[in-house]
Amino acid sequence: MTTQEKPAGGGPAPDDSSDLEKFGYRQELERSLGSFSSFAAGFSYISILTGVFQLFFFGFGSGGPAFIWTWPLVFVGQLCVALCFAELAGQFPLAGSVYQWAKQIAKPRTSWLAGWIMIIGAIVTAAAVAVAYQIILPQVSTAFQIVGSDADAGLTSTPGGAQNAIILALILVVFATIVNIIGVKLMAKINNFGVAVELGASVLLVIALAIHIKRGPGIVFDTHGTGDGHTFGYLGAFLVASLMSAYVFYGFDTAGSLAEETTQPRRHAPRAILRAITAAFIVGGLMMLVGMMAVGDLNAQELSTSGMPYLLKSTLGEGLGDAFLICSAIAITVCCLAVQTAAIRMTWAMSRDGRLPFSKAMSKVSPRSKTPVVPALLTGGLTIVVLLINLGNQRAFFILTSTAIILFYIPYLMVTAPMLLRRLRGGWPRPDHGPYFKLGRWGTLVNAVAVLYGAGMTVNLIWPRAEVYGDDHWYFQWGAVIVTALIVLVGAIMLYIRRGTWGSSHTSPEHMPDDAPDTLPG
Repeated sequence: MTTQEKPAGGGPAPDDSSDLEKFGYRQELERSLGSFSSFAAGFSYISILTGVFQLFFFGFGSGGPAFIWTWPLVFVGQLCVALCFAELAGQFPLAGSVYQWAKQIAKPRTSWLAGWIMIIGAIVTAAAVAVAYQIILPQVSTAFQIVGSDADAGLTSTPGGAQNAIILALILVVFATIVNIIGVKLMAKINNFGVAVELGASVLLVIALAIHIKRGPGIVFDTHGTGDGHTFGYLGAFLVASLMSAYVFYGFDTAGSLAEETTQPRRHAPRAILRAITAAFIVGGLMMLVGMMAVGDLNAQELSTSGMPYLLKSTLGEGLGDAFLICSAIAITVCCLAVQTAAIRMTWAMSRDGRLPFSKAMSKVSPRSKTPVVPALLTGGLTIVVLLINLGNQRAFFILTSTAIILFYIPYLMVTAPMLLRRLRGGWPRPDHGPYFKLGRWGTLVNAVAVLYGAGMTVNLIWPRAEVYGDDHWYFQWGAVIVTALIVLVGAIMLYIRRGTWGSSHTSPEHMPDDAPDTLPG
């Protein structure tokens, strides 16, 4: 695997705007993000202090301490996906990540569906992330438990907790929308601050927990008897528990989505993608392992209901525990912000190509803020709609979380599978790949693992199991399948209706430079 900072011949890096024009686009967004901001976008989307704090209880309750083995297994699978994306990010430094990458290596309908599903997935993810406020804030102070009782604090499984989760989530979504409208510089400043807090707090948390270690690492082989009752024994419990890790390890492609706002994106974006997922793996894995070694009672029921917040407070005490929970709340804030930012860029990129309804309005960039305002309002509004649909229905949160993950795994496959076909046919890497990130002789193996893992985990995620969705109502148990199928069906109908309006060029004339070619490369 190779990556270089300069083009062949040792000359200076090409001008980013001129590089963009080669793809038939003109520079419209503000290009001001550097290396750390690019990394921060991907890391904040993954967000260890969001995902681990929100769903540790589910993984632990489903698979016992041994569930932690799902962490490295999911990481390896998603790392292979990230390596494929890193190659693509170095070749196609364009806003829209998965949509743009699929457009270059697959058929137009594949790229359209990938982009469409990703937009809906990001909107659902923003709602799922915003709900995490309920896991954290009321446990810092019951003043955040606006509705319900103190007994609902930190829970989404009770009617009062579910209703309060929506209220807190709505506040966060409105804040994220306003920031994204103001501009990418403000978004980056808030995001960079949040990631710095999250990284620092995560390291300090691991150290603080390590001081309180009470048992050895052998606990990673303790299943707590969770395999009982499963058709496949502990394997069945392990597959259910893996949903926790799957929920955390996605969204690293966000660094690619911000390519047109990043300086030297061919250099920075591939590195940002790989650094984000690797940092999340190391920090999150240590946090969970050391936490289970340090908690006073490993059999406490609260570990399967309240999860990480209980673990912190019972181990470190109320004061220090609350301090880390506040850091988690900051991480949730920037995570939601990053998720919506990615959704905005995907919507704008597809609208710029005339691929969505009302594309002309949604493709406009504010001359003042240099951001797409209409996509920001649209994605923020739709996230609010998703939250309101779940109002008062606590069971829907599990469907919301699972659907969010599924709606990323499917588009990821729409990139890695066509890429593998190109490799097998000798069409990738292309002859003009240049000096940018390259998998070399490992490319086919890595790509194949990415496809096999993605397909397997998609089936695991969408499987209508009672252990995840319950068995009292069929529409809950099949909720993720139904929602995913409806989204794909609506996308297919839109694709069929709009396909006749697409010309030979991928780009609308108003977004093309004066000397742009008639069609885009690739």
